[in-house]
Amino acid sequence: MRVLIFLVDAVVSFFCTLFLLRFLMQVTRVSFAGQFGDFVVKLTNWAVKPLRRVIPGIGGMDWASLVAALALQILLSALVVGLAGPQLAADGGAMALMALWFAVRTLLRLAIYIVIGALVVQAVLSWINPHSPLAAPASQLTSPILDPIRRFVPLVSGIDLSPLVAILLLQAVLMFL
Repeated sequence: MRVLIFLVDAVVSFFCTLFLLRFLMQVTRVSFAGQFGDFVVKLTNWAVKPLRRVIPGIGGMDWASLVAALALQILLSALVVGLAGPQLAADGGAMALMALWFAVRTLLRLAIYIVIGALVVQAVLSWINPHSPLAAPASQLTSPILDPIRRFVPLVSGIDLSPLVAILLLQAVLMFL
């Protein structure tokens, strides 16, 4: 049973990451024209396109992607909570609230991990290959976080320490979640 839960969790986490990435890419105006954007769109269209008929994009944000991630995570959380606590199954309201809390918490943590990953990718690519196809999306994803930090953290010998500060701050936020 643990192996089955592990496999289901891995698949759900993969798709939730893609849905959140699609949402974050649209919020930060990352182009979907490249290979990376095409990969994300093709692997998420199966859920996002039908949801867009019901959930419109408001304020330039792809709410259908966020709802898809939340729905998948709620299903997984309900499964885990249902299997872990049979005594909770009798109280459907408590189980539903617990599954919702676990889903929202997991999605927030996953979004932070996506940003941390983008920060690491951007930092490594800036040293190795700044013209990589992943460099522009990573830079666009991280600029809303790095720009305010860069106002306070100066360059040290030409080295930008703002990604390090951002990762430390995001790690601190993860401790609260």
